[in-house]
Amino acid sequence: MLACYWHKFFVCIRKSLKLLTELELNKGIFSMKDYQKKFIEFLISTNALKFGEFTLKSGRRSPYFLNMGAFYEGSAISELGKFYAHAISDAIKDDFTVIFGPAYKGIPLAIAAVHSLFVDFGINVSYAFNRKEAKDHGEAGVLVGKTLEPTDRIVIVDDVITAGTAVRETLDIIAKHGNARVRAIVVSVDRMEKGTGNKSAIEEIFDIYGIPVIPIVTIFDILEFLKNHVSAGVDASVILRIKSYLKEYGAIP
Repeated sequence: MLACYWHKFFVCIRKSLKLLTELELNKGIFSMKDYQKKFIEFLISTNALKFGEFTLKSGRRSPYFLNMGAFYEGSAISELGKFYAHAISDAIKDDFTVIFGPAYKGIPLAIAAVHSLFVDFGINVSYAFNRKEAKDHGEAGVLVGKTLEPTDRIVIVDDVITAGTAVRETLDIIAKHGNARVRAIVVSVDRMEKGTGNKSAIEEIFDIYGIPVIPIVTIFDILEFLKNHVSAGVDASVILRIKSYLKEYGAIP
């Protein structure tokens, strides 16, 4: 049922992206929930979402950049955990048993999300994460936290997805250590950029693995927010540069 729902979701998103391009992104389509708006405010206020000119790993020159490493204080990581927990409970309810955080950036995300799920949503689940290198002494092995079992239902949390390489590595680790079912992957922002073809990395992951990738917000949510909440350092020229970038690299049919 979940896979079917997200297949329809991606079809809808692709049609909406095409419409947005045809309208030159002049009108908003998506209606954000309150926690999503607050998440964008949070990204801007903490300077995690930067505007300017940035060269990405892909070689593309992007007018914006998301730096999840900006969340290093207790208050910030606590708030970040709440946003992930809200997105998880909103989309998946309580049909999961483990939050898995891929090393390294996913580790604090997993722990912060598990804590918020319990404190703020009354959902008590476990966490697990992997080591980059297996440990051969003490609690030897690749995984830390809950020992994964085939009956577990996992939600993977990460910052962003670009080419999807890290996702494939994570899925391979989970398959080799417990072979639990992955229910979904939750990320902070979907850049909605095409990869080698017209589809985004998120769509390709769904096509290959049947696993939905759920972003807290998308770049189009951010655009819609910026149009209605012009703040210091974010003016109309920033919005125009992002629109131009998406016309060239956006994942549209």
